[in-house]
Formats: sequence, C-alpha cells, structure tokens
Amino acid sequence: MKFAVAASFAAIAATLVAAAPLEKRMHSGATATWFTQNGNPGSCGQYHSDNDMIVAVSAQHHDSSNCGKTITIEANGVQQVATIADTCPGCGFADLDLSTGLFQKFAGLDQGVVTMNWWPNW
Repeated sequence: MKFAVAASFAAIAATLVAAAPLEKRMHSGATATWFTQNGNPGSCGQYHSDNDMIVAVSAQHHDSSNCGKTITIEANGVQQVATIADTCPGCGFADLDLSTGLFQKFAGLDQGVVTMNWWPNW
C-alpha cells in the first residue's frame, strides 16, 4: 500500500513539473557563433545575404515546420529578432549559428563567440 501511494504521488508530481514544450522555453547561456552564406541556400531552401537577420538552429530544434519562424536573441544588452533559415549540425542543443550581419549586432566577428539568451516568438 505504501508503494502504491508513493507511486501515485510520484506520478502526479511528475505531471506537475513536466518540462514546458520546447517552443515555450527561453534558452539561457547558449552560445552564438557566426557563418557565411557562400551563395548557398540553407536547409530551408532559401538564399540569403550575409546581412540578413537569419539563424541556423541545432539539428535537435530544426525541422521544416520551423523554417521562416522568428526568434528573439538577447546578448550584450541588445535584443534582435531573427528568422530560422538553416540547420547547424555542429551546434549544441540550445546554440545558434548567426549570419555575420546578425552576429555583428552583438559583437565583432573577431570575437567569434557570444553568450546569449534566446526564445521562440511563436
């Protein structure tokens, strides 16, 4: 009986503390790097300029339904909206690869890496 009560309590507690859907989470302390377009379309199939405010998200976050959706990035006291346009196969779960134009909103290219927070706008 004690086991059944404990198991029931654990099951109820687990539903109360279940993680929010990925779409609703802020990713804090993530890493931003930069990439160039090199005249190639991203995994979303669109061609972009290096000055476009676009990001490549980790493979764990990317599927075609995210193409064209926007996120907000916050780093070094600056917030910027960007569009998901590509996949970053080398990125960690919450890390992003930014176009050079977008990266320069937060730091110089010579810095190479920026710590950021980001969240989906959907």
